[in-house]
Amino acid sequence: MASYATKVKSDIGRWVEIGLLDRATADALVRDVEDNERRGLNFGSILAIMAALLFAAAILILVAANWEAIPRIARVGALFAVIFIGYVGGALLKQRGQGGFGEALWLVAAAAFGGSIALIGQMYHFAGDESAAVVTWCIGTAIAAAALRSNALTVAAVGIADAWLVLKGFDIFRRTEFPHLFIVFLAVFWALSFWTQSRAARHLIALSVILYAVLLGFNHESLEVGVVLALVSAVLLAVAALAPDAVERIVQLGGRLPLHALIGFISGIGMVQVDQVENGGFVIAAAVALAVIAAVIVFLGRESRGLRWIAYLGFAFELAIVYLVTVGSMLGTAGFFFAAAIILAGLAYAIIRIERRMRPEPVRGAA
Repeated sequence: MASYATKVKSDIGRWVEIGLLDRATADALVRDVEDNERRGLNFGSILAIMAALLFAAAILILVAANWEAIPRIARVGALFAVIFIGYVGGALLKQRGQGGFGEALWLVAAAAFGGSIALIGQMYHFAGDESAAVVTWCIGTAIAAAALRSNALTVAAVGIADAWLVLKGFDIFRRTEFPHLFIVFLAVFWALSFWTQSRAARHLIALSVILYAVLLGFNHESLEVGVVLALVSAVLLAVAALAPDAVERIVQLGGRLPLHALIGFISGIGMVQVDQVENGGFVIAAAVALAVIAAVIVFLGRESRGLRWIAYLGFAFELAIVYLVTVGSMLGTAGFFFAAAIILAGLAYAIIRIERRMRPEPVRGAA
């Protein structure tokens, strides 16, 4: 499959051939596309980051193995050497234009920092909370991301915070209070992502908020949390449909806010349905879910294939869960599907007619 830059350059050549662009403008556009393509991650940089992640995993596994055959001072010294070489070497590579390899070394250094925290606690038998060590690792990685303006380290900091949330949310460490501080971390990381120009971190933060809400619902009242999550997500969908340019200037998610909002809505309405499975609210929630998903496809789906696929999956999920819940009453299930089919068929017919009327007429005599 051709890359975005390849497709754009092909379109520019076609526009020159049919007289829509002059050669000087076309050359300027091609240079701009190539410059932006070089600033992004290429295949070699992606492989370097993948290698760094594997190396980081190896470091953490070695720490977990406890290295009993190696003296303590040698273990600590080796980790600190990896931290120093990773951060300094990554900075030097970044200055020489090797951004992908520089980010990869920074990830290795961040992993070594986390490993050193675990190793020192392991060697000296510190009695502190394990979750506190994860928080320290997260904060240290975020500070490094801010100091180095690193996209990859910003994503890593958010990922470590997610790991802390899951560990606390499922009480893997011990029975403790739910980590509401996680939202404060996300707010700080959201601001940090603009400093480090990390759109990937903002995408991960948006998904992390949904994860936080779901875990909060499991630990508390799923109905209240689900209703709030579904309502907030529906509002974001409406705002994204009514003022997409203004919303994009604020969140800078590459036009993907509706996708995250739809995932949040499906998650929230699903929590409501789970809570109301024995009550009449289940059918109402299912009808609302199908209506919102259909509206998303109509008003927002044209510009995003990913959004349409999420909507299709959500629609299929709703049909499946309605069938499973009402399987004891086949007539009721058939009636619900029949009514939904008629409504959606009528909506589809109306959309087709509207699309035909809105379609611009071909210009006669055009080149």
